[in-house]
Amino acid sequence: MNTGTLRATGLRFRFTGQTTDLFALDRLELTAGHMLGIRGASGAGKTTLLHCLAGIEPLTTGSIVWDDTDITALPGAGLTRWRQQKLGLVFQDFHLVEGLSALDNVLLPASFTGWRIAPALRSRATRLLSRVGIAEPTRRAELLSRGERQRVAVARALLFAPPVVLADEPTASLDPENREIIADLLCGLVREHGATLIVVSHENALLHRMDRVLELRSGTLQAAEAAHV
Repeated sequence: MNTGTLRATGLRFRFTGQTTDLFALDRLELTAGHMLGIRGASGAGKTTLLHCLAGIEPLTTGSIVWDDTDITALPGAGLTRWRQQKLGLVFQDFHLVEGLSALDNVLLPASFTGWRIAPALRSRATRLLSRVGIAEPTRRAELLSRGERQRVAVARALLFAPPVVLADEPTASLDPENREIIADLLCGLVREHGATLIVVSHENALLHRMDRVLELRSGTLQAAEAAHV
């Protein structure tokens, strides 16, 4: 059975001390295995919304249900466990640990669940690095180009074959050639795994690959204008 179905209702987010909501969304639904792009002006709340969907940032009110799990009702430990088991994250700034190899950076999420890395998981990480074009898995993160670092980040997000992948401006800091490469890799691997993908981006080339594109504007999600997508 496919997993990765999203049903979010009554989403409100307001920063502490503010008198108005950053966004107020009545409903957001996504079928498992689909790819959704979210665009919007700087400061519109795109990253905050993505963080709420990941359970990183708490909502002011509302519920976010992934499959049968309401992550807004989970206690801290349960939410951490859900993210480890069900969620892959790709950020604009890679969040790799310098001093660690590409392989060790991919395996980093596994180190949070135990000291010993299973041989099968290490083999999977190596295969993922090969799939994203990293020929030297033992090379340290600080010696990799920006495009290579994002490739490692994509591989890391898919380590546990999560049913949900959330990506925040994954191509914004790359040159045009690497933007296309990373977009191909991210979308291709997500499709291959049958995962649900939500991408926050202002890059039209990446948004064109999505099944649907919405725009966060004036605190609400609206269908993106065709000319922008």
